[in-house]
Amino acid sequence: MILSVQGVTKWFGEAPARTDALRNISFSVDHNEMLYIVGPSGSGKTTLLSVISGILRPNSGSVVVEGKDIWRLSADALADFRLHTLGFVFQDYHLFPRLTTLENIAVPLVLRRVPWEQGLEKARHVLEVVELADKAQLPPQRLSGGEQQRVAIARAIVSEPDLLVLDEPTASLDGDTGRRIVAFVRNHVLNERRAIIVVTHDDRIYEYASRIIHMEDGRIVDEPRPTA
Repeated sequence: MILSVQGVTKWFGEAPARTDALRNISFSVDHNEMLYIVGPSGSGKTTLLSVISGILRPNSGSVVVEGKDIWRLSADALADFRLHTLGFVFQDYHLFPRLTTLENIAVPLVLRRVPWEQGLEKARHVLEVVELADKAQLPPQRLSGGEQQRVAIARAIVSEPDLLVLDEPTASLDGDTGRRIVAFVRNHVLNERRAIIVVTHDDRIYEYASRIIHMEDGRIVDEPRPTA
């Protein structure tokens, strides 16, 4: 097991105006598993993602990643977790327009103090993995939406994180491109030491999930279930 979430709650504000965003959330994720968290807008998916990713502290409960409760870590150790253990792919990619595709991918390695040329070399290898080696010197604005998504995935995996989180990976893509991206991630990124969490409302990509958790009003409304 790579991730265990137990009894997590999160609220905003104080009574009587308090909003309960997460209500006693518990689930786990195994290695080599692609878990989907799905539900309508306002169900708590984004809040849960932020708690799992070490961005938003819960009011109660635990988030244990690779045996460590991340919310008991020091600020420096938590930052190290986000840099080394977690890979995050944002909905709108967050690519740097003034950098080339290759340079965008190398950024996490720079933050880890990897020498620039060494970082670029590793970024070239990951570009080959995502099948964009011929786009290395192009800026992001010269790429299609699907290509930008693959660059964002490459940037997230270049530091070899154990837990990869994708936030609405198909939100700005057409159906065929979205399915290709998710199939690509499952086939090329998922492995026996890594797990992937996908937050989505796109039922067109449900077929690629190992399991699906449904959320509504801050709760898990049914048990995770296997897909066909």
